[in-house]
Amino acid sequence: MAETETLKKQVWEEIAKVEDPEIGLSLTELGLVYDLTIDENKKADVTMTFTSMGCPYGPQLKAEVHAAATRVEDISDAHVEVVFSPAWDPREMASEDAKMHLGIY
Repeated sequence: MAETETLKKQVWEEIAKVEDPEIGLSLTELGLVYDLTIDENKKADVTMTFTSMGCPYGPQLKAEVHAAATRVEDISDAHVEVVFSPAWDPREMASEDAKMHLGIY
């Protein structure tokens, strides 16, 4: 169990390096990554969303999250699922720093 939690933390840290190219903030700071699990085969399962359904960078972001997860040693593979429910709401999901950057007070 401890090994899985360590892997999860490492994957999260790698995903946190992926930035939204239009906003310039980490996907995790924006609250766009909803869930991350590591299964018994050391496969990362990531559930995320985009700032909008028509995000022009969507495929690129999904690929970058996959690459970030699989950069972690011992992660065998990754599956990135994009969902739109719940809808992304930066007032509820973004970090305090991201809200400040976005002008949400």
